[in-house]
Amino acid sequence: MTAVARVYRWEIAKLLAQKRTYLGLGAAVVVPIIFVVVLVIQSGNGPTDVPLGRYLRDTGLATPFVVLFFMSIWGLPLITALVAGDIVASESHNGTLKTILTRSRERGEIFAGKLLATFSYTVVLVFAMGLVGALAGTIAWGLHPLTSLSGTTVPVGHSIGLLAASLAVYVLPLAGIAAFGLMLSTITRNSAASVVGTLMWALLMQLIGVLPGTESFRAYLLGTQFEAWHGFLRTPADWAPVVRALWVCSLYIVIPLIAAYLVFLRRDVAGE
Repeated sequence: MTAVARVYRWEIAKLLAQKRTYLGLGAAVVVPIIFVVVLVIQSGNGPTDVPLGRYLRDTGLATPFVVLFFMSIWGLPLITALVAGDIVASESHNGTLKTILTRSRERGEIFAGKLLATFSYTVVLVFAMGLVGALAGTIAWGLHPLTSLSGTTVPVGHSIGLLAASLAVYVLPLAGIAAFGLMLSTITRNSAASVVGTLMWALLMQLIGVLPGTESFRAYLLGTQFEAWHGFLRTPADWAPVVRALWVCSLYIVIPLIAAYLVFLRRDVAGE
C-alpha cells in the first residue's frame, strides 16, 4: 500500500502540472457561475422542464442539482475523458512509460496509482461544481429550504446532506466513464483517440437511452445512472434507483478496468 501511495502522489503531481487538469476543473466551476449570472440577468422562471428547475429562484440549494442535469449530457463526461483518456496514453506518446515500467515499482502498483489519481480527479470535479453552484445560487437567491421532487419542504441542513449524497451517487457513472477512458488509454496508446472514443461512448450511452424501444433495458444503461440522485429528492427517499446505480455502475467500472489491467500487465516494454 505504501508503494501505491507513492505512485498515487506522483500521479497527482503530474496531473497538477498539466494545463488540461486546470482547464477541466475551471470549466466545472465556471459553468454554474455563468448559469446563475444568466438567470439573474433574465426575468421569469428557471428551466421548468428539468428536476427542481421551477424552484431555482426559491433557494440557492437548487442550483447544483439543476447544473448536474445539464452537465451530465456532455460537460462532465468530456472533462473526465480528457484526463482518463490521457493518463496512460500520454506516457506512451512521450516515451516515458518504458522508464516507469522498468523502475522498481510493479506494474500493478503503477496501474493502481493511475487509477486512483483518475478517480480522485473525477470526485473533485463533481464536488467542486456542486459547492460552487450552491455558493453562487445562495448569493443570488439566498439559503432557504429546498422543495423536494415530491413537493415537500426540506430543511436547509437536510438539503445540504441530500446534496452531498446526490453528488456522491453522481460520481458513480462518471467513474464508469473514467474507467472506459483508462481502458482506451491503455489499449490505444493514443490520447486523442482515447479522449474522443470515451466521449463518443458516453454520448452513445445517453443516445440509446432516449431511443424508442429501449425501455426494457434503459434502466441499466450508464447514462441513466446520472438520474439516480433523484431518489434522494423524494419523500420518502426512493432507494431503488440508488441501489441500481451502485451495482450497474460497478459493472461499467470493473469490466473495463480488468481489461485495462490485463493489457497493462502485458505491455511490451521494448516496444515503447
